[in-house]
Amino acid sequence: MAELYFQVNVPTRNSVQPERCGLHVFTGAAETGADALRIAREECDAAVAAQRAGFDLPRRRSDGWGARGVRSGWVFDWKAATVAVWEHDRGFRTCRSPLPLRDGWR
Repeated sequence: MAELYFQVNVPTRNSVQPERCGLHVFTGAAETGADALRIAREECDAAVAAQRAGFDLPRRRSDGWGARGVRSGWVFDWKAATVAVWEHDRGFRTCRSPLPLRDGWR
């Protein structure tokens, strides 16, 4: 199966100021939406571990995945994450409808 390019959107909330919330976006190549979600979480976990240990965040992988914008003190809601397949259209990436993994975050 050919790899597709995915976008994984993960709601985030500041652990100290819970009213501050946002969305962290991960992108990269994967074979399935489930693989994309797993890879995004692995990259996020690696970035958080590096940050806690005082190291630089890992660079983006050759397949596009990375977690450079991870901020200390923000909690990821992986259960509310959504996954969308991106299609290539004349050199620009356009997003198809997200897979319905959770209501409210599209």
